[in-house]
Amino acid sequence: MSSSSDADQYRLPTNVKPTHYDLTVKTDLDNLQFQGLVKVNLDVNTETSAITFNSSDLDLTKASIYSDALKAEQSLTSSTFDKTQERTTYQLTDKLPAGSKAELKIAFSGKLTGSMAGYYKSSWKDGDKTRFYALTQFEPTAARRAFPCWDEPLLKAKFTVTLISRADTISLSNMPAISEQSVDAVADVPAHLTEILANTQNEKWKITKFETTPPMSSYIVAFANGDFEFLESSVVMPLSGKTIPLRIYTTKDGIHQAQFALDVKKAVLPLYEKIFDVEYPLPKLDTLVAHDFDAGAMENWGLITGRTNAYLLDPKRASIQAKKQIAGTQSHEVAHMWFGNITTMEWWNYLYLNEGFATLMGEVIIPGEWYYYDFARCAVFPEWRVNSQFIIDHLSRALSLDAKLSSHPIEVDCPDANHINQIFDALSYSKAASVLRMLSYYVGEDKFLKGVSLYLKKKLFANSRTHDLWAGISEATGLNITELMENWITKVGFPVITVTEDAKGITVRQDRFLEAGLPEPKDNKTICKPFKLNAGTNGVYRVLYTPERLAQIAAEAAKENSVFSLEDRLGLISDSMALSKAGLAKLSSALTLVELLKNEKEYLVWQGIADNLAALDSTWWEHSEITDKLDKFGRALFVPLVDKLGYDYPEGEALDKSLLRKLAIGQASAAGDEGVNAELKSRFKYYLETGDDSKIPAELQSSIFAAAAKYGGRAEYDAMIKIHDNPKTPQEKIAAIRGMSSTQDESLLAETFKFISEKARDQDYDALYKRFEGNFTLGALVSATISYYSTKKDLEAVQAYFKDKDTSKYNQALAQSLDSIRARTEFIERSTEDVKEWLERYD
Repeated sequence: MSSSSDADQYRLPTNVKPTHYDLTVKTDLDNLQFQGLVKVNLDVNTETSAITFNSSDLDLTKASIYSDALKAEQSLTSSTFDKTQERTTYQLTDKLPAGSKAELKIAFSGKLTGSMAGYYKSSWKDGDKTRFYALTQFEPTAARRAFPCWDEPLLKAKFTVTLISRADTISLSNMPAISEQSVDAVADVPAHLTEILANTQNEKWKITKFETTPPMSSYIVAFANGDFEFLESSVVMPLSGKTIPLRIYTTKDGIHQAQFALDVKKAVLPLYEKIFDVEYPLPKLDTLVAHDFDAGAMENWGLITGRTNAYLLDPKRASIQAKKQIAGTQSHEVAHMWFGNITTMEWWNYLYLNEGFATLMGEVIIPGEWYYYDFARCAVFPEWRVNSQFIIDHLSRALSLDAKLSSHPIEVDCPDANHINQIFDALSYSKAASVLRMLSYYVGEDKFLKGVSLYLKKKLFANSRTHDLWAGISEATGLNITELMENWITKVGFPVITVTEDAKGITVRQDRFLEAGLPEPKDNKTICKPFKLNAGTNGVYRVLYTPERLAQIAAEAAKENSVFSLEDRLGLISDSMALSKAGLAKLSSALTLVELLKNEKEYLVWQGIADNLAALDSTWWEHSEITDKLDKFGRALFVPLVDKLGYDYPEGEALDKSLLRKLAIGQASAAGDEGVNAELKSRFKYYLETGDDSKIPAELQSSIFAAAAKYGGRAEYDAMIKIHDNPKTPQEKIAAIRGMSSTQDESLLAETFKFISEKARDQDYDALYKRFEGNFTLGALVSATISYYSTKKDLEAVQAYFKDKDTSKYNQALAQSLDSIRARTEFIERSTEDVKEWLERYD
């Protein structure tokens, strides 16, 4: 961690503190611009001769400050702007006395750009016409792009928002509207609004004023304006007994697909209040679905926002995966209403307190577990087995990133905006959730959640650090949680436990696990009965066995009624592949484990197998003598499943059967099975010839589109563009994008790249670095474009390319990507002969 003095240079001065913002914003969607006025009540902590706050990409015009102590208002004309720190400083003519109060008033204006940060525009097609609406995305440091403010999470204040908009639009904010009236009907226009309303003559405008918020951080302030439609419901809360209205807003082209997300919100909101034993403090909870959105979704208090594919689906055309994504996203964001919004981290190095916990609660505990609620047991989606899914979706993702030398601790130093944007990664989300899940299993879920409730109650509407959470759980359990968890949070990496055996029993040794590997342990005799460490795969570590022991464990795991649980089997697959990549075990040993599990019946185990085989195929992608045989192995595993399960989805069939069918067909197709691909192509051909998509079930849509484009030509490619431009669902659009990217025709691939730069939405593709330099997307784009390289020559070329570029906004992603290339290179050098020999023996 940096020293206090180092950190101070990136933090705002503490001479004043905001307590209340009176914010007025006028949105002009015709001209794609906004203007406003903010009045900020300040507590003056020390004698003050200058006022410094955050602003960026705003034109600040008139400014003044009134001092209660001086009983005078002074105009502010002398200012400086620090572009790097995104700060404006006004010099005061008369100093403000310590202990006094003041009101700062600033007029400002800005443009509604497509930046997907601050207050920005989003577009949609209304027939042949492109229409716009405006919304905010402030996390982590973009509130300053919408209005002048103290844009740090510790500096909580109350906000009273007033939005001025054209009369035929809808305005939204964190709180409910308390009044709305035509500008023409305002008898006495307040003096501070005169300039803003000066150019509204002869047009119909309205003023919408919203209730004042509780104390909150700037990054969860939200407002929007546009031609929205909504669905609504309500829910009676278990503690307060209050009826909370619930709405989901979007444009008319998508509103018919919003019911599922609304239903999920209604189901989970009361569960959080019951479990946390803390009342939901706001009088409503809205969701706004946006066509253009950088992050997946955002937990603005009372006004959640997110992408179309994060919230919209057609129940008749939706895959199970689409439902899982939307339910997980909605539940994750609702978790933030407490964990992040009521109680907020002091600074961004504690981001994981928000995101790790929302991931665990929103995607595992709430959707999948049973709770006593209103004297009855209920659950949201218990059939999804989300705890097992967590191992694939989050634990494996976390361990993969944390195995790199360029990893960082969960609690990570992030002094400036360039660092802050980069920590929204698998460590702040997935590893943090994984160690919290481990802690929950260790102390017991009931005590864990009781400790969380104590933590929230002690920090209502306040800010917190890591040890505040540990204090709550310590109180609930009687254990020293700080001592227990310190290394998991503040240190980089995780352990690999090496198991050796002798006549006396087993011995374990702990080392840091790195994908680059450690010296391979010596083989020894195995004499014990079947056992497995890390029961339930609840621990955040890997376990290395001798090849003989792994074979014994695999044989036991493959039995019909194995003592090893589904979670155990998932952990075995994940560990064996990762350990072979690190050079701690032979890849052939991991492949033997997979081969022994060929009669597995559980979908999630097959998902784990598929993910790891895909990783091998991606690693050896330039070695056709290996990938051809890997594909043959994949066909041997998955085609029998396709033959058994078929292609149709009968109504009411078991969830796992539907998911396994989708996986098996997708894997068999990707492995080049002629029979499967012939079936998929014929289904798309029928659609091309008739316009009837009844032979393309939602679960197979992505696989059918990919196969059609890969083995087809111009007709199939043009069909993908047509579907992309007029999709029936957000998921269909994504399937079309993947289809366009699957073509093997070089001329069509060239068209795809042209499409990317000229037509695709910013959130889907990147053509220019400038589009994303202030967004979360940038780091992901860097990783996606270079991580797949796997030779020393390519590594040198990538390093040379970035050598003279400013990488400050994505240096972490770049370092991780370079680590990935090094690890892939070493994996190939170390294991090619081993995997080749195993595949030849198998063949």
